[in-house]
Amino acid sequence: MKRLMIIPAAGRGSRLGSTLPKLLVPVNGRPMIDLIFQCYAGVVDRFVVVVAPGVADLFERRGRRVTIELAVQQEPTGMLDAILLPAADVIRHQADEIWVTWCDQVAVRRATVARLAGALAAADPPAFAFPTIRVEAPYIHFDRDPTGRIIGVRQRREGLAMPPVGEADIGLFGMRRATYSDSLPEYARECEPGAGTKERNFLPFIPWLAARARVETVLAEDPIEAVGINTQAELSKVALALATEGEGR
Repeated sequence: MKRLMIIPAAGRGSRLGSTLPKLLVPVNGRPMIDLIFQCYAGVVDRFVVVVAPGVADLFERRGRRVTIELAVQQEPTGMLDAILLPAADVIRHQADEIWVTWCDQVAVRRATVARLAGALAAADPPAFAFPTIRVEAPYIHFDRDPTGRIIGVRQRREGLAMPPVGEADIGLFGMRRATYSDSLPEYARECEPGAGTKERNFLPFIPWLAARARVETVLAEDPIEAVGINTQAELSKVALALATEGEGR
């Protein structure tokens, strides 16, 4: 298997004012998770969707259009734990690459996906690669040293000071099998919960890994790709962008 994608999707969607689990909240009439499947169809061989307790049956009743598996995250302890939860599935399928995306990052463009795939398919691929883009009032910002190496990550939700313009991710990440199977568990053994969220976050793994292995970034196409849908305002913004750009974005 070439690529397996893990989609942490255990959010409740409460800030969106919906009674549905977040992954099933519609954007322009289609559930978020279906937009994710559409975006990565033909690029990813298998999806593992991490859901909250009680969501699995609801999700299964919708039917399957792609090859997926479900993993249940019993407690909301953070994205790091959600990403590691299906480790047995990753080992069983022996995927060359493990990709991760958040279920609410539905505006990622196909050109950006192709750019990430190209970086990881190079003759000498990095251990980890992900798209970034410059945005105003960033929610996430990566700090770099003079050589360009990522040395830190700031997260607004953890109460850290943010620059007026920053380098943000778009909620899409790719890594080699050994990075997922060896490096990520090593990091997890020493990872402490965030000061603000009290959760075990995934993003600090990136500067940790960059101090030990090669991490590359590729350019995203548009700032809309960095918008995760957590509020009604964000839902409206992304829905308008997708409607304007159409299916061929």
